[in-house]
Amino acid sequence: MRPPAARLAPCALCLLAAAALPLGALAAAGDRQDEILILGNPAGTQSVGTGTDGTTHVEYSYNDRGRGDHIVATWRLDAAGVLSEYDAHGNDYYKVPVTETFRLGRGKASWSSRSEHGSTAVTGEAFYVPVNAPPEIFGVLARALLKAPGHRLALLPSGEATLAKVELPAADAAAAAGPHGPLALYAVSGLDFSPVPIWLEGDGTTAAQVSGWFTVLPAPRQAQVSQLLGAQAHWSEARSAQLARDLTHVPAGEVVIRNARLFDPRDLTVTPGTSVLVRGAHIVRVAADADVTAGAGAEVIDAHGRFLMPGLWDNHQHFGDNTGALDIANGVTSARDMANDTDEFLERVVRFDAGTELGPRVWKSGIIDGTGKYAGPTKMRIDTAAQAVADVDWYADHGYGQIKIYSSVPPAIVPVIAAEAHARGLRVSGHVPAFMSAEQFVADGADEIQHLNFIVLDFLFPAVQETRNMNRFTEVAAHARDFPPDKPQVRDFIAYLARHHTVLDPTLNVFEGLFCGDPAAVTPGLESVAPRMPPQVRRGLLSGALAVPKGEEAAYREALPAMLGLLEALHEAGVTIIPGTDSMPGYELHHELELYARAGIPPAEVLRMATLTSALVVGANGERGVIAPGKLADLILVDGDPSVHIADIDRIDAVMKGGRLYDPARIEASLGITPARREAP
Repeated sequence: MRPPAARLAPCALCLLAAAALPLGALAAAGDRQDEILILGNPAGTQSVGTGTDGTTHVEYSYNDRGRGDHIVATWRLDAAGVLSEYDAHGNDYYKVPVTETFRLGRGKASWSSRSEHGSTAVTGEAFYVPVNAPPEIFGVLARALLKAPGHRLALLPSGEATLAKVELPAADAAAAAGPHGPLALYAVSGLDFSPVPIWLEGDGTTAAQVSGWFTVLPAPRQAQVSQLLGAQAHWSEARSAQLARDLTHVPAGEVVIRNARLFDPRDLTVTPGTSVLVRGAHIVRVAADADVTAGAGAEVIDAHGRFLMPGLWDNHQHFGDNTGALDIANGVTSARDMANDTDEFLERVVRFDAGTELGPRVWKSGIIDGTGKYAGPTKMRIDTAAQAVADVDWYADHGYGQIKIYSSVPPAIVPVIAAEAHARGLRVSGHVPAFMSAEQFVADGADEIQHLNFIVLDFLFPAVQETRNMNRFTEVAAHARDFPPDKPQVRDFIAYLARHHTVLDPTLNVFEGLFCGDPAAVTPGLESVAPRMPPQVRRGLLSGALAVPKGEEAAYREALPAMLGLLEALHEAGVTIIPGTDSMPGYELHHELELYARAGIPPAEVLRMATLTSALVVGANGERGVIAPGKLADLILVDGDPSVHIADIDRIDAVMKGGRLYDPARIEASLGITPARREAP
């Protein structure tokens, strides 16, 4: 799991030494020291200083399970408050060295980074947004927007940003100010799918950037995090509720979908000339067109022979702002959250269920990790079996259906967690903790493994045991090709997983992007999607691939094909596979399914994995997974036939969740995404 909008929003780890800086910049370095919190846990710092020559110096770093940027940056501003010079170096989230520069002068702007190089003529003021930006840059942008006419600025390399002050209720404003003086909340549009909030002090200096996941603020303001989050949440929830009202069509009576080609994941059949009668949130009747009569006042939808199938499942998400809307726009009506905060997330799920925020039905999985420098993003960190049992019980008492064991859990405590979880009726899954093998993890009670790389790492055990750090990626990239499915060691472990009915959540799309070798390439699978995205979001869709060590180019190139072969062998052996993304919601799920088909799994079987199989795994098949009487009316209408051509899953024309109707194109437009123009299938 990465921080939200990790390529453009704040994200960083302190491993590199600071480089030499101009003496003027060093003179007053450390004017302000910010703390970085992940889910409330201290994770790093940002120091901001202004030298006697007017140069700003920032050093920014944090530790996210051994990953994270460490950026040392200097910049100058012109009279309008926009960057005229920017120099930064350090490492990106995946520890790859980066150098970034920008210059603006004499009507020309030029920039260079690991993933981008360009220049353009500039008339008027324009603000360059660095690829690996320290959080303070967004405070600089907000102040420049305050100076700009109409609070509007062109962005470089492309796009436009606007700024609006958020008018807070008196109670929220007072709570946010606390004992340190008044604060103002501003919303910056043009950086993400929805406005990005930032808090400024009364004198305009940066006060805080807060979210349930990632927070940056000075130490004196730390006690106010909950108040800032609360005030921000009221604004965000009101906006989400308005969007939900605008984008949800609630039928006045029954709905009849006619002339559909109905896909049934139970037997993989596609039946033309089928009608579906929906009353309220449920399916009432499924039959041939001639056998279904629309009652008085019923809303009739002519499918015109399009493909009607159950709503999709994404089995690996981490919900934040916009995730739910992106899901619905892409036909995801059910999803699993595989780790999140224990406060804001639960409130979001309530809003999804109430229809006051766009989003799918959510199966909640609670994360538990150990302690130490590689500990995961959670408050549920344990050192003892008693602590682990208490955390399992908390999750069970709060409606969770699954426990996700993370990488720093001591192996000796794994069977304790599994036993308590199973006693409370919860499933058990996770990363394979460091210093144990995947086989040991299953033997100790795990029902499921997240991420296909942990299957490959089993073949490297015990030579590779420390998997809390970058080894979990780099060792797999270097050695995946060494373990073909016909190798006895591989064949035996696949049979072991099948005998134990172990479920696998592969997230193959993540490894495709990491192993592609080209940081300037669009993340594989999103090539056709990226041009439709808002400009700054589009920049975030560059792959950010791992640096390929010299001499290992062939290994990295062959890693994904090897993993695809492994996935096909697992499927052929009867191992249950359920698709998830752990990346960009919706669009990456479609690509994950395409990867399974590329591996050799028939498309119709891939659709079954994304519908009925997913529902069966968590026990929701009584109400979801197929289109049949008595089931929830969670349906999608596709212009094509993804049971034959899996890529047609990108062509979703309409979504129904619980009888409520959604137009994907309208949702995309509300997020600044240009709806797709499609040729006939």
